[in-house]
Amino acid sequence: MTTLSAFRKFTEDLTPQDYTMPVLFIGHGSPMNGIEDNEFSQRWKKMAQEIPVPKAVLVVSAHWFTRGTKITAMDFPQTIHDFGGFPRELFAVQYPAPGNAALAQETAELVKTAQVELDHDWGLDHGTWTIIRHMYPAANVPVLQLSIDYTKGPQYHYELAKELTALRKKGVLIVGSGNMVHNLRMVSWEMINGGGYDWTHTINEKFKDLIQNRDHQPLIHYQTLGKEALLAIPTVEHYLPLLYTLGLQGKDEETSFFNDKMAGGSLTMTSVKIGA
Repeated sequence: MTTLSAFRKFTEDLTPQDYTMPVLFIGHGSPMNGIEDNEFSQRWKKMAQEIPVPKAVLVVSAHWFTRGTKITAMDFPQTIHDFGGFPRELFAVQYPAPGNAALAQETAELVKTAQVELDHDWGLDHGTWTIIRHMYPAANVPVLQLSIDYTKGPQYHYELAKELTALRKKGVLIVGSGNMVHNLRMVSWEMINGGGYDWTHTINEKFKDLIQNRDHQPLIHYQTLGKEALLAIPTVEHYLPLLYTLGLQGKDEETSFFNDKMAGGSLTMTSVKIGA
């Protein structure tokens, strides 16, 4: 199929629907969640059963931090094992979901505030495949990644997300993948299977209250939320995917939480669903 005919087929397949796909922020946690059958992966599977089957999935992963904004545009993105020190069986996982070059082009054209580069080198990193392989194990839904421009601030990413809104009406599931609270330097092995520091509880509840109340500006300017926020977000890569999810929230859309648990003392798996 030629590029032009593929693009025409895409635009025919992804015509506006009579529903709007929800948008998710998913706390992905340890790469081991990609192969474990645990409470987190089970909830990802259940979520896929609760929402409409998407025509494609677009993931903003904490693990693709770039200068400028890029989107995967290959027919079959590689499975990237971007971690070390884990069991051999994790490195053996392949998630052979197709890409969609036409969707990549469509997405790039939607974004007016940045020049989005079509990328043919990256693939699906563990912020994506460890989640999506549980949601769509048949690997029959096209999956793309949108990178995070590390030269830009939180407000920029929140606003850029709004430009992707039209994709939700075309059957595209947009997922932000990171962790609201992600401080690996303070991980406690005594709390690895649950529990958190007092500051972890405090800021997680604060984040949830602000999200529930649609009060996004303090979340964008998280540095104003006190020392707990600075402990929760020592670096921004795992937090910024949340802002993409919030930026896509419609005027009357409700918010709900799932996998609202802590791990290792200084990480939260708290995840957000916006929309029906």
